Amino acid sequence: MIRPCAAKDRTVASAYSVRPRPDARVSAPVTWDELRTARPEQFTVGTVPDRFAAHGDPHAGIDDAVGTLDGLLRLSDELGPEPKAPRKGDGSGRRVSAMPLIEIARTETKPEAEAALEKWKAAHRDAASHLHPADVLVDGMRGSSSLWYRVRINLQHVPEASRPPQEPLLADYDPWESRRP
Repeated sequence: MIRPCAAKDRTVASAYSVRPRPDARVSAPVTWDELRTARPEQFTVGTVPDRFAAHGDPHAGIDDAVGTLDGLLRLSDELGPEPKAPRKGDGSGRRVSAMPLIEIARTETKPEAEAALEKWKAAHRDAASHLHPADVLVDGMRGSSSLWYRVRINLQHVPEASRPPQEPLLADYDPWESRRP
């Protein structure tokens, strides 16, 4: 049975529990035949009692259909743990990206970040010509009481021979500088 009101990163509800939504949706089990057409907004406190009276409980008998996880557990043993990015040896506990990332700037404002990016692209025209839009990462970061920007480049689409190394940052803004003794 499928519960149509369940969503990624949300608590899974038990069958027939009311969800905290303005329309009082109910986590209602559906059959496989209903799956393609069923919509969460169809199942509310006002509609589910009539549905239950007309069609019965699709959830009935679920405890009689006991399954086993043995096959999945065997597969998990065969595949082993999911590979994780290695951790830095500096004791920070931060993961090292599996992608070839370089950081080019840390700035106080977004226009400064964009200017640093353009300066880097001008200095590394060959590498920049291989970049895809998603390879340019301009991240807004939280500082002590403000937002600052980090500019990184993912070089995965740049041929290895053309990849520039990590260089000194074009801008190195430190949002915590004023907080240090």
